[in-house]
This record gives sequence, C-alpha cells and structure tokens, in this order.
Amino acid sequence: MKNQRSGGGPSWLLPALLAVVAFVAATVLWLQVDTPEAPKPATRTLSAPAETAPAETAPAAPRSVTPAQPAKALDEAGPPRGVVIDSLGIEAPVVPIATDGTSLDPPDDPQVLGWWSGGAQTGAEQGTALVTGHTVNAGGGAMDDLELVRVGAEIRVTTAQGTIRYRAESVQVLDKDTLARQAQQLFSQEVAGRLVLVTCEDWDGHGYRSNVVVTAVPA
Repeated sequence: MKNQRSGGGPSWLLPALLAVVAFVAATVLWLQVDTPEAPKPATRTLSAPAETAPAETAPAAPRSVTPAQPAKALDEAGPPRGVVIDSLGIEAPVVPIATDGTSLDPPDDPQVLGWWSGGAQTGAEQGTALVTGHTVNAGGGAMDDLELVRVGAEIRVTTAQGTIRYRAESVQVLDKDTLARQAQQLFSQEVAGRLVLVTCEDWDGHGYRSNVVVTAVPA
C-alpha cells in the first residue's frame, strides 16, 4: 500500500478474507465482512494476504507494547481530517472511504489518506479507526516510510473537534497470509478505541507482497 490505501457493535466485523493486490501505482485491500464494509491498501511494498500472488516475505517480528486504553470516548472524537507523524515528516489530509463490494480503495492521490467510514471514528470509546493510503515505489506517497515509525512515536489526528494524540504501540510488516490470519484481531471493532494505519510494502517489481500495520492508542 505504498501509494494507495471505522465504531461497530460486538462481533460485526469478522473478516473471513483479507487480500491485497498490488499494482505498479496502487494496491487494493480486500476484506470480507459479515455486515459492514472493509478496508483496502494501496501502492508500495509490504505484502498483504490475498488469493492473488503468493507471499514470499516472512513477516517481521512485531514490536509491540500493551497500551492503556481510554474508558470513554474522547472529547475530540470524530472522523479524522488529517494525520501527522513528525518523526517521519508525514502530514496528510484524510477523507472518508467506503467499501465497494468486499474491497476498500484508498484515495487515488497518494498524498491523501482514507479513513474507513464503516469502522470506528478516531477517539471513539470502542473499535478500530482504520486509516489507509497508497505507497509509491518511486516515492511520493504519504505513507512510503510508514514501516520506519518507532514504537512510542507520537501520531496526531485532527478532527472537527480538535487534535487527538496517539502513541504507536506496535509496528508490523506482515505477508498476505499472515495478515489474513490476523485480520480479525488487527481490525477488530470490539477492542478499546485505537488507531490502525495500513499501507503496502515489499515491492518485487510487479506488486507489493506485504503490508505495514501500525497500531496506536490514545496517548
């Protein structure tokens, strides 16, 4: 999802299939859910699970920290309008995106991120707020270097109500099969409110074989 790439009730988000199909300029993330829509990544290299293209990249060992989650929705809760990660020089606008069938396409502009409107809002008491974007192999995507974010790094999300500060709790590079197996946990709507950023990784000359998944919790 380099150059590519939201609150729900108990167990309504049950992805049975999560597939990423990477193209030279963009990648598509496929999710099969029981009720809502599902997200999809964009253009760059970290492979995601799919029925297309096999994964040869072994997932990197996740760097994770167990977060302390808020007991209630934050005052600034709402649909995200922008994401800022100072440590990576990322400052990108965010627009709502919805699924088309079982796929979720990030905005065409690799400098714009997409928030899955079928999941939790940022700052919500419960659920995963999913933000995805394209990775560009030649450079120019807002999330091109997402895999370089460090655990503990600050991620700021702006909403109409203010700014929410998150702390990166885990950074994972997962091949498509591993992502598919872990999709239910990674994109769960039954967890305490959190933010998940996703993009593509591991460009092999034809497509992206993996995905970067960054999970963050309110700081």
